[in-house]
Amino acid sequence: METLVAPVPRESHKLALEDKSNKSVDTAKRPAPLTSGCRIEGFVRVKKVPGNLVISAHSGAHSFDPSQINVSHVVSQFSFGKKLSFRMLSELKRLTPYLGGGHDRLMGQSYITNRDHVNANVTIEHYLQVVKSEVVSRRSSQELKLLEEYEYTAHSSLVDSLHVPVAKFHYEPSPMQVLVTEVPKSLSHFVTNICAIIGGVFTVAGILDSILHNTLRLVKKVELGKHF
Repeated sequence: METLVAPVPRESHKLALEDKSNKSVDTAKRPAPLTSGCRIEGFVRVKKVPGNLVISAHSGAHSFDPSQINVSHVVSQFSFGKKLSFRMLSELKRLTPYLGGGHDRLMGQSYITNRDHVNANVTIEHYLQVVKSEVVSRRSSQELKLLEEYEYTAHSSLVDSLHVPVAKFHYEPSPMQVLVTEVPKSLSHFVTNICAIIGGVFTVAGILDSILHNTLRLVKKVELGKHF
């Protein structure tokens, strides 16, 4: 605001407040600064039905030139569901190989359009397919929920707009749900695997020893036959 107000002469501002009609006041509009933008942070409560999150410019006291509006943006974080605690984040990292890895697929993504006639009146749309994922651990015949989160796939595109360009996020929750069950292995299973590995090693060693022994016997017989 200080940058916008600084070029305005103090005298013209004073005359406008006193409403002195005999004094001429410059009412010419000044163009908006070329470098502008904002940071949006928060959360929105929505129902588990398809919907849209639209970010656009609206004002009852201003008019907008759609060709001059640039909705380029950088997504720092965009996720569904409750905010994960530190313990949940550690569990998520541990279970990432078993999950889709799409908890925050838009994180760090940049969507930049240049200010020219080609990209004028351009709306950036994101289509998000949301799937709920749960990770359950079975221990001592009991089920313990380790993690509950929402993953999504994202497809982005540029669309020519007839009105004021917007940044649009269309989300569509899937009726399906991914359930991952973690079943810890018992000590007996570990011992059985060790015994199976040791038995396999002995079996392979016996087969190799038998092949080597028979080969040596055959070589000796061939050598004895040559002497006679």
